[in-house]
Amino acid sequence: METYDPHKSTTEVRQASPRKMNVRVLAMSLAGVIVAFVIIYIVYSMAMSGPAN
Repeated sequence: METYDPHKSTTEVRQASPRKMNVRVLAMSLAGVIVAFVIIYIVYSMAMSGPAN
């Protein structure tokens, strides 16, 4: 396995994503988890009966 290639750019050496797709995936996943928890909380709170009087 060759570890050094003088013809590679700094982005290729770092194996970075120039389009920042990894940030988009992480942000969308975080938003999805937050929305899922909000929906679960709303469903749970609607299913619970009010206090007995």
